[in-house]
Amino acid sequence: DDTIDIYVAGAKDFVITANTFTAESGSTIAAQALTATTGAFTDNVTITTADNTDTLTLISTDADGSSGPNLKLYRNSGSPADGDTVGDVGFTGRNDNSQDVEYARIFSTISDASDGTEDGRLDVNMMIGGTQRSIMKVFDTDIIFNDDSQDINFRVESNDNITMLFVDGGDDDVRIGTATTFGNNDAGL
Repeated sequence: DDTIDIYVAGAKDFVITANTFTAESGSTIAAQALTATTGAFTDNVTITTADNTDTLTLISTDADGSSGPNLKLYRNSGSPADGDTVGDVGFTGRNDNSQDVEYARIFSTISDASDGTEDGRLDVNMMIGGTQRSIMKVFDTDIIFNDDSQDINFRVESNDNITMLFVDGGDDDVRIGTATTFGNNDAGL
């Protein structure tokens, strides 16, 4: 045959065929199947490096004008519903007390799963003063900044002015061309 079965302590751990290497679910590593063109993992996968090099690199050598490389977060649910999270990326690090902290998070949810009227939502959260806060929410009808009502300013720069549009989160004030307030919000709108 073109198959090699490897048993450890009486249990089949690995299977090698002509084009596939499979680690069985009872093996010492996560269940997976690797072929020349695909890799399928049926358990969590952790990639660890001991330095600051890129931990995962996706490379496309295609020379046409289409996109690539591509990263797809795909929730293949048998019962999709409004409110389902379809992708979640957390940015986690340690604090000075050796605790894991999620410093920022980007996630997407299904607002409307109905065929023909599908709507999505994108959220960006960030740690502010020890609490995860909403920085931006993108809906099908609007974009909301600072939904948690924090003292966070919003600034738009032009070519020559760093405060072409300035929303002061603490003063509840909008300024054009300046970040300075002129008493009684005279410079604000």
